[in-house]
Amino acid sequence: MEHKIVADSSCDLSPELKAKWGATTIPFTMTLGEKDFRDDETLDLPSFMEEMKRCTGKIGSALPSPHLYKEAFEGGQISFGITISSKLSGSYSSAMLGKRLAEEESGAEVHIFDSLSASAGEVLVALKIHAMIELGFQKAKIIASVEAFIKEMKTYFVLENINNLLKNGRLNKVTGKLISVLGIKPIMGSDGEGNIALFSHGRGRKQILDKLVRTIAASGKNTENESLVITHCNNADLAATLADAIRKRHQFKEILIFPTGGLSSVYADEKGVIMAF
Repeated sequence: MEHKIVADSSCDLSPELKAKWGATTIPFTMTLGEKDFRDDETLDLPSFMEEMKRCTGKIGSALPSPHLYKEAFEGGQISFGITISSKLSGSYSSAMLGKRLAEEESGAEVHIFDSLSASAGEVLVALKIHAMIELGFQKAKIIASVEAFIKEMKTYFVLENINNLLKNGRLNKVTGKLISVLGIKPIMGSDGEGNIALFSHGRGRKQILDKLVRTIAASGKNTENESLVITHCNNADLAATLADAIRKRHQFKEILIFPTGGLSSVYADEKGVIMAF
């Protein structure tokens, strides 16, 4: 039986990989003031980012509907769904309802993975699932291995601007106040349960890069034969420099770099960089 990967649009897979794998992304809806934008292939991201910079009203997002998930899961394939952390969005709950509807109405086989992450983390989970599908592993083995992988996965990010995270409740207000008062660039990441936590901070590009690289050693993870994913919002130079610095000090099978899509760009904002391994 064929397998299918379905992720919400927080997963920043490239259009080329999505086409190659036959993967599907389910769009969030972003709001800038009174205007809504669908996070799919029709989104003009540069124009969207320019409008977000000018927006003085509410900036936010709405999760994908269960119906969209249901439609993606139908078709007689085994589907593996991936969502942004359930601690950051209701996308996981929506996907679970879509799974139930698809299974009841069409006999679909579906498993939903709560990535406990976002952006680069979701891409990394998708890579893991796809690799196991290609190797011919059965559904039960894929589920067990990927769930264990998610528990050990590390996600870190550095942002130029935390305002959108703070306004939409994705970041603890006390942490946000501390960052604002100190005037630092925070290095944040998943706390292991899908919440955002402050891990470190820096004041310059060199210090930020060094601390991001050091988080890999500090994590205690064995990186040999593993993948690392970096996503960025209009910051290809920093993403490439980070990748080079990581290669000099750590052994990964591959380091992949992708630009952020609409939803991730809202919260990473201009120049934000995210890495997961």
